[in-house]
Order: sequence, then C-alpha cells, then structure tokens
Amino acid sequence: MLDNLTQRLAKVVKTMRGEARLTESNTAEMLREVRLALLEADVALPAVREFIAKVKEKSVGEEVIGSLTPGQALVGVVQRELASLMGADLGPEASQLNFATQPPAIILMAGLQGAGKTTTVGKLAKYLRENTKKKVLTVSADVYRPAAIGQLETVTAQAGADFFPTKTTDKPVDIALAALDYAKRHFHDVLIIDTAGRLGIDEAMMQEISAVHAAVKPIETLFVVDAMLGQDAINTAKAFSDALPLTGIVLTKLDGDSRGGAALSVRHITGKPIKFAGVAEKLDGLEAFDPSRMANRILGMGDILALVEEARKGVDVAAANDLAQKIKGGGKFDLNDFKAQLGQMKKMGGMAGLLDKLPAQMQQAAGKTNMDQAEKQVRRMEGMINSMTLQERAKPELIKATRKRRIAAGAGVQVQEVNRMLAQFEQMQSMMKKLKGGGMMKMMRSMKGMMPGMR
Repeated sequence: MLDNLTQRLAKVVKTMRGEARLTESNTAEMLREVRLALLEADVALPAVREFIAKVKEKSVGEEVIGSLTPGQALVGVVQRELASLMGADLGPEASQLNFATQPPAIILMAGLQGAGKTTTVGKLAKYLRENTKKKVLTVSADVYRPAAIGQLETVTAQAGADFFPTKTTDKPVDIALAALDYAKRHFHDVLIIDTAGRLGIDEAMMQEISAVHAAVKPIETLFVVDAMLGQDAINTAKAFSDALPLTGIVLTKLDGDSRGGAALSVRHITGKPIKFAGVAEKLDGLEAFDPSRMANRILGMGDILALVEEARKGVDVAAANDLAQKIKGGGKFDLNDFKAQLGQMKKMGGMAGLLDKLPAQMQQAAGKTNMDQAEKQVRRMEGMINSMTLQERAKPELIKATRKRRIAAGAGVQVQEVNRMLAQFEQMQSMMKKLKGGGMMKMMRSMKGMMPGMR
C-alpha cells in the first residue's frame, strides 16, 4: 500500500546529501512530495495537514547523526509520525481485543455492504481460535440477504468455529439475544455478530444496529472498512462513529490497492485504533495491526518480524522432525517428502507474499516477475508429483521414459519439465543425505537455491 509514497521518498532521499542538519529549506521539497503522495493515496485532507505540520515541527533543527544523510534522518521522522498517525501513540494495548468480561465476549461487526464484513467475521473466528484458543460462535443478523447467512455459515465452518443458524424472518435484535443465550449455555468464549450492511449510509440501518448494540452490550464494536474506499471512507467512518461507541477498526483489502489512504484517514477521523488488517483473500489473511511495522512497510523498510511470524506459522515442526528422524535413521528422501517441502513453502504465504514483507531494495533485487514465475513452477511441480502413482513417488528410480510421458500428459506439461523436476528432486535428495537431520530451515535454504527465480 502507498507504493507512491515509498517511491517519492526514495527519490528525495537521494537528493538530500551533505548537510549537517535538517532545515526548513532542505525539508520543504521532501514535505511537498510527502503531501502529494498522501493526497494521491486518498488520505483525508485534515489528516494530511496535521501530519505534515507534525513532521515539519519535529524535523527542523534535528541533527543528522552518524552515517545518516538528511534524507534518511527525515525518513526517520516520517516513519515515527506515520506510526503515530495510525495509532502508535495509543500504546500497544489499544490494538488488542478486550476479553475482560464474563464470557462470552461479544464482538459486534459494523460497516457498509461490500466492505468484506462477513468474510472478516470468518477470518477473525479463525484468528481467535488459532491464536488465543478461544471457542468461537458466529451469527448473522443480516436478515435482508439470505446469501449473507449462507456465506457466514460456510466461512465459519472453514474457520473451524461454531455457527448459530438464523432465518430472514427473524428480527436482528431477537437473533442477537438468541445467539447470546446459546453461547452462554454452550460455554463459548466469544460471540461474533455479523450485522447487515447497506450500499450507503441510511437512518434505518443505523437505528437497527444501535438497537442490536443496546440489546447485547458488546465489549468490542469493530468498524469494518474497505481500504480502497478512498475519500468516502471519511464520511462512512464519521457516520458509524457518531451512531455507535466504536472500540476499533478493521481494514480490509489492504492487498488490493496501492493507495490505501483509508489506513491513515479512518484512525484520524474516529480516534479509534486499527485492530486488524485484511491482507489476503484467504481465511488466514488477517493480521493484528501494528502501526510501527505498517509504517515500515509503507516506507519500503519491509516487515521482517511479519516474515519471521509467517515462517514460524507455516513450518510444520512435527513433520520437519519426522523427516529429520527418517533421514537420520537411514531412510530415503522420496517424492512424497519433496512434495511436502513444496507445501511448506506455500504455507509460508507464497513467494510473492514473503516478498511483500522484504525491504524495498530487496524486493527490487528479487523481482516480482521472478517470484511469480517461481510460484507458478512450484504449482507445476506439485501437479507432476500428483500425476505419479504411489509406487513411483516412493521409488523414483522406477520413473523411466514411458512413465515420464504418462506423468507429463497427466500434468499437462512437456516431458522436459518432468526431467527438470526429477533433476531438482535428485539434487535435494543428495543434500538430504548430507544434512542428516539438520532441520527445516536448512531444507528450505537448500530448496531455495534450486527454485527458478529465487537465486
């Protein structure tokens, strides 16, 4: 997001060299670039004005220390103020969900139709179940769209949470109270209520959601907003903030647009912390929002912590240990093991997803096209292995010319591709013999060297 700001800052940093301190004159050009980039990113004008004023106040007169150039020093100020604008000044606790209540803790989701509310409920249910070990129940109070109830039931099942069924003839307040009663009787830790959205703000909608809020008294009321909404996000945020005592914001579709100005505007308008960000369409594409780390990503500094978390989350430690023990005990690394390693790479968010969290210079060096090609190649390799018999996977030495032609036809590739994949497998197999249980990270590094586009 805000790729334009990243590019503009990088350009200006190069021009500001050789001065001992930041002054009004040498920061003016950079601040102009920052202002233009923020406006182009659809950040609200009041937020832009306040942000520029703070950066100017804190940067002018600042000494340029050590190996920093004036441009780099100013980027440091911009980073701190961006983080502050997105809620870093509220403290780390502000972005956490509050569970300090008699179970179930009720989370009410509010927002316009199309903001991704229902999908976000599923993502949040999965996040809470996996990261906080909560027993979660979801319910849809959207009686105007039968499809919304069915959609929530589907995503809830995918998330591994429980779903409270409802009918379009029921009233939203009655639905919420019935779900609350059910959650209490079945010892759920969290109840997430999905409310009806509209294509625009209207009085009836606001009255209805206010009535639901008054009936169940949620401990968290989260405003779900599409990061691509641009200037419209301001009016929407203000209307919901006036109608409901919001406790936080969930930004969706942060991966879908390079402008992403809502991330900076909505927090400024509502004064409420951003608690989560939707960064991918899949159900695990929800991240706890960290203002400082997001500021780093906006400024092209990457998010190495998120990268480490992805790796830790994606790696199946038990499977890695089993494989290590197998190799250590003299077992043979076969194509089933090779396919499992390919699956581990995909679980780590895919190459393109990992690339997004690297600093800008490393992203340019890796090249998006190369990463996309590498991801495509991983899928093709999986397809080839899937076209093999169980015997062939366990004993790759059986795969001769006739079998190769059959495998290629089954996977929709040329025989040469099967040969290349088997050659890469043999390299990996050879490395495994030398590793003797050296662990997953060694395996990943070994594989990286053989993957196309990842050298």
